Amino acid sequence: MTMPVEILELNQFNHELFQFLDASPTPFHVVQQQISRLEAYGFERLDESQQWSLQSGKRYYVSRNNSSLIAFIYGTDDIIQTGIRMLGAHTDSPCLKVKPNADIISLSYLKIGVEVYGGALLNPWFDRDLSLAGKIVYQTKKQQVKTLLLDFEQAIACIPSLAIHLDRDDNKNRSINAQTDIPPVMMLIDPQQSTVDFKSILLKQAKKQNPLLDIEQILDYELSFYDTQQASNIGLNNDFIASSRLDNLLSCYTGMQALMRADTKTTSLLVCSDHEEVGSASSSGAQGPFLKSVLERIAGSNEILSRIIDRSMLISADNAHAVHPNFPDKHDANHGPVINNGPVIKVNANQRYASNSETAAVFKVMAQAAEIPVQSFVVRTDMGCGSTIGPIAAAEIGVKTLDIGVPTFAMHSIRELAGSKDSWYLFKVLQKFFSSEYSVNISDQL
Repeated sequence: MTMPVEILELNQFNHELFQFLDASPTPFHVVQQQISRLEAYGFERLDESQQWSLQSGKRYYVSRNNSSLIAFIYGTDDIIQTGIRMLGAHTDSPCLKVKPNADIISLSYLKIGVEVYGGALLNPWFDRDLSLAGKIVYQTKKQQVKTLLLDFEQAIACIPSLAIHLDRDDNKNRSINAQTDIPPVMMLIDPQQSTVDFKSILLKQAKKQNPLLDIEQILDYELSFYDTQQASNIGLNNDFIASSRLDNLLSCYTGMQALMRADTKTTSLLVCSDHEEVGSASSSGAQGPFLKSVLERIAGSNEILSRIIDRSMLISADNAHAVHPNFPDKHDANHGPVINNGPVIKVNANQRYASNSETAAVFKVMAQAAEIPVQSFVVRTDMGCGSTIGPIAAAEIGVKTLDIGVPTFAMHSIRELAGSKDSWYLFKVLQKFFSSEYSVNISDQL
């Protein structure tokens, strides 16, 4: 039996999404993966330290800290009239980052000291097959300082649970001490062997990955542990996709795919920022100057940029909380998004999300054109609300903004769950957003 073309396209889209997720254990790897795909589509690298000479109809990208990326199409139509269609996402996810002095030797075991990055859900990190990846900074034999991406690509550590026999109340009241309970166990140390330390392990792995590497010593690193289980479809009817880092690499990948397929008439831009999970306050985060700097260089002057921004719109794409069938009381009864029922418009009266009636209306028109469903999310009034890069970008740039996301279970867990259709739905509507056929401006009749 032949499958409908739409189903085949959806399955292929998710298959390539899984490949992207599996190859992107850290923000540095996310940007590396994005660059390889963007260059294959004709995007040209820009250097922040050099003068830019942008040409209409061409595609460009620029990265900062190798963990944040902006890619854009410099449209052929008058940018002052069309504005810029912008999509924002973030490259980082909650994780366990290795401390500078990581070695912990206890009872002949080598454990690795870690710090919790972001609002991680810690319980699911126990008893998982963990690997390690990130960036190292090293010195060559010629005294040069260079960087290198590192990935062990196999399970090298675990955080073993304490047996139920030793803590009978574990299932009733389990609390986790982030300092003492979660250092991953990496290996047994043989007392007869020479001393083993963490940097020597990294040095060995670096030479294994790059046999010809000129490296004398490792100076520093930014490394984090990750789950080796690959992304996959699950569910009796393959209704779900399960993976680490769905928040927010699903949005990074989907936005990238939509931008790569956008026409070259309207200027369109994708910004994927690091450090969202810890507040975005960094040189490469959304609260830093990266996006504004690029927009200023595209516009050429503050006067022109102000006129462009007035006709522009930014969509902040960051996963949303799906209504949980085991905990429905955690949601507003009228605003509980359901998986595989389309992307979610996020609304908050206190501006934790930047959506307003106009930006929501524009998105709904494009969703109708793409023939996909749309949902709304408002947190319970008696509960706190998270936030995204949306309000930050709106405040920093002054652009009208919409917050959306794909409904997700187990957000900030080591393994999250989303709908197998929703990534495709998001892709379809973002294609409309980047299309010159649709306007993002609403006539002011007030």
